[in-house]
Amino acid sequence: MAFPHISVLSLLVLSSFMVASAGNFYQDFDITWGDGRAKIANNGDLLTLNLDKASGSGFQSRNEYLFGQIDMQLKLVPGNSAGTVTAYYLSSKGSNWDEIDFEFLGNLSGDPYILHTNVFSQGKGNREQQFYLWFDPTADFHTYFILWNPQRIVFSVDGTPIREFKNMESKGVPFPKDQPMRIYSSLWNADDWATRGGVVKTDWSQAPFTASYRNFNANACVRSTGSGTSSCTSNSASSNAWLSQELDSTSQDRLLWVQKNYMIYNYCSDTKRFPQGLPTECKTS
Repeated sequence: MAFPHISVLSLLVLSSFMVASAGNFYQDFDITWGDGRAKIANNGDLLTLNLDKASGSGFQSRNEYLFGQIDMQLKLVPGNSAGTVTAYYLSSKGSNWDEIDFEFLGNLSGDPYILHTNVFSQGKGNREQQFYLWFDPTADFHTYFILWNPQRIVFSVDGTPIREFKNMESKGVPFPKDQPMRIYSSLWNADDWATRGGVVKTDWSQAPFTASYRNFNANACVRSTGSGTSSCTSNSASSNAWLSQELDSTSQDRLLWVQKNYMIYNYCSDTKRFPQGLPTECKTS
């Protein structure tokens, strides 16, 4: 399989990875903080994070991924969730880290959550896009999906793409492609900024706040921990189709529909923030 726009170094790194799928929280994740506030239940099929006035909680994947098609079903904090943030993201380590973010900013009962997205490369982000959702994300589980391949990053919700970040390294725009990333999630208090810029504070009488997770799946290049590793290229073309996947015309139409009707902030439209000119990727169709 060809890998357009991917460096020789990236291919060498990729060769130490293998494709894997996952689906059990006991096997695939470690609870990293929260002093018992994070719990795995239902034989590993369900994970819950809790937040109270003393602490939030979080978890991370045991595997590191270099490119992947990764999805998780989340049910967000119901009721008055103002001041809380549920973060679900991919991130590498170090001062020049890469990161692909979903963050859900809580709100007062009856007001919509804000879905905040961002892409970091080599330690630099500032690529925020924010959306309202077209459903109540607290009433049931919904699927939040990241496609990350050498050509693009696509954020999707229930199969509908909401954002695409293309690889424009040829134009001088850094793109995450060399650093493996783990999956992280946390539920925490951010009432200094999360809801209306920090005007609305967390109502601790509503605690504990709970976010729930299920149906994790990763079709991805995973760092091998033992011998007998295999490159992603050694698998069948069908199982590796995501490595060159792009948005078809129907998906592009859905993306435009979301951005027209539900996008509430786009850094590429914020001329006040970038008085010297919008970032390069914003000027390229």
